Amino acid sequence: MKRWRKICCGIDFSEPSRIAMLQAAELARDSGGELLLVHAYAKAHATLLATDLIAPADAEAMEELVQELERKLGGWRDEAARIRGGPVDARVVIGDPASELLALARAEQADLLVVSTHGRTGIARAVLGSVAERVAREAHCSVLVARRPAA
Repeated sequence: MKRWRKICCGIDFSEPSRIAMLQAAELARDSGGELLLVHAYAKAHATLLATDLIAPADAEAMEELVQELERKLGGWRDEAARIRGGPVDARVVIGDPASELLALARAEQADLLVVSTHGRTGIARAVLGSVAERVAREAHCSVLVARRPAA
């Protein structure tokens, strides 16, 4: 088995990203590597939701949003740490998810990126884009794309 020194896992709080996190934690445990969980919050979401749910237009509101995301990610970090059998790092970053995940993985010198896919096709994929596809295409390191098990 390859020894992964540093694994970076993208989290969007979906069920597919939970599967990715579980696989990343197991790989980190089995290879003795470090694990970094990353949630990238796209600023565009704040603009789209500004009229209804949240309006992080000012710095204070954005800080509150980041703190809430860090709390949520903390629960995922704790679960990953139990599986790994050691500490797990977790970070919230603001920006385009694919760009932020790629930049952080490079800065942290990760040798494996783990992402999930929602399996969208056609118009949904064209409109929403694919973080997993872009990460797999542009990453400086190996990429594991985790999928839901077939029913």
